[in-house]
Amino acid sequence: MTVHSQGAATSAPQDAPQKSVRVAETPPPAGAKGTSTSPRRGRKSLPEGWWPYLLVGPAVLSMAGLLLYPLVKNIILSFQKVDKIEFIQRKSPFTGLDNYTQLLGDSQFWTVVVRSFAFTAANVALIMIIGSLIGILLNKLGKWMRLVLSMALVMAWAMPIVASVTVFQWLFDEQFGVMNWVMRTLGFSGYEQHNWFGTGFATLVIVTILVVWGSIPFVALNMYAGLTTVSGELYEAARMDGANGWQTFWKVVFPNLKSFFLVTTFLEVIWVFKAFTQVYAMKAGGPDRGSEILPVFAYVEGQSQFHYGLAAAISVLTILMLVIVMSFYFRLILKQEEEQ
Repeated sequence: MTVHSQGAATSAPQDAPQKSVRVAETPPPAGAKGTSTSPRRGRKSLPEGWWPYLLVGPAVLSMAGLLLYPLVKNIILSFQKVDKIEFIQRKSPFTGLDNYTQLLGDSQFWTVVVRSFAFTAANVALIMIIGSLIGILLNKLGKWMRLVLSMALVMAWAMPIVASVTVFQWLFDEQFGVMNWVMRTLGFSGYEQHNWFGTGFATLVIVTILVVWGSIPFVALNMYAGLTTVSGELYEAARMDGANGWQTFWKVVFPNLKSFFLVTTFLEVIWVFKAFTQVYAMKAGGPDRGSEILPVFAYVEGQSQFHYGLAAAISVLTILMLVIVMSFYFRLILKQEEEQ
């Protein structure tokens, strides 16, 4: 109790509740937390699961416009007769399966098919073997030697295809080629003006060297990157068990990098099977169309022979063959994922 100068007595405990009541009656600010406000009316946000599709949508539409539409038009063209006369007259009559029947009954087509598969198998085998060995070498080299070799691989990989074809044409040139000079220097006779491109098989051998040379860096660098993920304890355990280098590769490296070998082989088969630029820029599929593979065969039939419907049928059959071959690799990849 407090006594004022006039003698009036007031009780302090009675004032506190009143003051608190007055404070409670003061309306809270509009933006204070915990206050209930009426819901704002605006546009509704999209469901959260839709955002990935919206982000991928523009890319899918672009790919459909650039790839799907030409593919559909090419399939339609394969059922039409469009030769030089029809092209000039702007006519495209439907002929059903005549183009496919003509191709399947043509011995030249099957010769090109066998040549394409043999060319692909030889290139992929050489690329995977040599590239894997160089990748293992990168893993064994010291820091500076690894850097030098990696730079050389990247430079070979980055060279444009047409430029590399020009270099190889000069190396194997009949009159001024380096290879003829090397063979004469080593004492071999008959290489004064030897024609290295005399046959289709010889031309494909040179193209194979070019393709392998340009594709090895991809496999080697990926192989080295994969080897860095293999624990050193596994190598030590293999050495303690008395395993040699070959056994270490099959028992340690290959099981841990099996997915790498499958995916890389899958990519190399696709890239080599559709290797058009190297073959056509080297000798345009010659001499006498003896070095044509399926993409070059389709191009020559369409652009040089003016059989556009037949060329479209060749490209469709090429895609079907590639899909069938790749289905085996897809099965291997899916089987490996199930095992893991």
